[in-house]
Amino acid sequence: MEEAPKPAESTPELLRRLLRAKDRMDAASHEAWPVERLARVSHVSEAHFARSFKQAFGVPPHRYLLTRRIEKAMALLRDTDLPVTEIALRTGWESLGTFGRTFRDITGASPSEVRSRAQAAAHELVLVPACFVSAAQRPHLETAVSEKRRREATDINGAASKLKPRKKS
Repeated sequence: MEEAPKPAESTPELLRRLLRAKDRMDAASHEAWPVERLARVSHVSEAHFARSFKQAFGVPPHRYLLTRRIEKAMALLRDTDLPVTEIALRTGWESLGTFGRTFRDITGASPSEVRSRAQAAAHELVLVPACFVSAAQRPHLETAVSEKRRREATDINGAASKLKPRKKS
C-alpha cells in the first residue's frame, strides 16, 4: 500500500524556508519585516507563508516579531543603562509612545518599572546564566495586542454598565 504524500505545509523543504525567515527576523528584529518580505525570503506566496508560519510555530509572524523585540528590550533594560528612547529605537520601534504602550500591554509594566525591578533583583541573578534569565522573562503573546486591548475595553465597559443603576420606566 502506497503512502499518501504529505501536505505541502509539513514538508521539510518548506520548514527550512520558514526557519530561514524566522532566523532573519531573529538576527535583525529591529528591522521592518512585513509578510511580503518574509515570503520573499521563504520563496512562497504571502498567504502561504503567513498560514504555514503560524502552523509551524504556533504564532503569526507579526506576533513572533513583537515577542522578539520585547524580549530584546527587556534584556537591554536589565543589562544596560541606555535611555528607554534609545532602547525603543534599537529594538525597531519608530515611536516611543507605541513602544511604551505595546511593552506595557505585553509585560504588564512600563519599561521603567521593568528596569527598576531588574536592578533591584540584579544581585539575585548574578549566578544564573543570561540565557536562562532571558528564557524565564520571555513574553508570552497568546493573543494579539489589539485583541487584548479590545477585550480589556469590553471588560471595563461591561463592568461600568453593570454598576450603573438602570432607570425604571
